[in-house]
Amino acid sequence: QVQLVESGGGLVQAGGSLRLSCAASGRAFSTYVMGWFRQAPGKERDFVAAIFWSGGSTYYADSVKGRFTISRDNAKNTVDLQMNSLKPEDTAVYYCAAGRSRFPAVAGSYDYWGQGTQVTVSS
Repeated sequence: QVQLVESGGGLVQAGGSLRLSCAASGRAFSTYVMGWFRQAPGKERDFVAAIFWSGGSTYYADSVKGRFTISRDNAKNTVDLQMNSLKPEDTAVYYCAAGRSRFPAVAGSYDYWGQGTQVTVSS
């Protein structure tokens, strides 16, 4: 069992930056694929970024490539999402997720989810 708690969301102007953090409790954190997803009002939950166990393999949605960076610290059981050059269309609730699937961009591949943190980007 894994519990996930996100933090770091807030209100920022377009072009600004935010850093989201996800703290995980439970066993075998280092064996999980960790992902970030986001959901805007009235829309589906979309993949943002994922990182594999060792941290050597990362994946990003095309919409965030070059702007967002995912990282993990297996010693601290945390995974972060650094978001730069934010745009109004990045506004959403951001969710941290943990799973063991080889398909990191698929929400159904994840077993555990956090409660979400709101990110609002004003124009």
